[in-house]
Amino acid sequence: MTDKPNDLLLLAGKILTIISQVALAIGALALLIVAPLVLFFRDKINAEIALDTANAAGPIPMAALLGLFAIGFTMIALTFVFLGKLRAIISSVGDGDPFIPDNAERLNFMAWIMLAVQALMIPTAALALFLTEWSQELEDAEISIDAGLDIDGILIVVILFILARVFKHGAAMREDLEGTV
Repeated sequence: MTDKPNDLLLLAGKILTIISQVALAIGALALLIVAPLVLFFRDKINAEIALDTANAAGPIPMAALLGLFAIGFTMIALTFVFLGKLRAIISSVGDGDPFIPDNAERLNFMAWIMLAVQALMIPTAALALFLTEWSQELEDAEISIDAGLDIDGILIVVILFILARVFKHGAAMREDLEGTV
């Protein structure tokens, strides 16, 4: 039996995950469109940069920019999958059956996804810092990058791994209880 506030909370969770997945899909699509356009128009982009900076900045570092796009796309895809797993857990809670082995596996997979996202932050920061150094030659370029350790992200990974074990243990206890009844 679920209370009305819980039902509203679960509904809000489902709606937010769906909206977030739609936004992520749009972001991924934008990267898939922009990356080839940047490659196709790189000569025009470099000509504009040269004109604006009197050749002080040099050509845009395409490898770094495309690498940033690729890592960004990967992080978006991983987050999309993460939210899909979260939505499945929310659905199982709404069904009144959250302590199932599937949810333990989902939480464990979600933890690995978040660990991968945290690991991808390292090359993302490196490429962003490289592009920031390059962009300092541009006029009126006031770009700063805050590249530090994300304690919150690491904490989420640890919490998810712990919750996966809790759910696995809860599912095992439920199976034992059902077996004795």
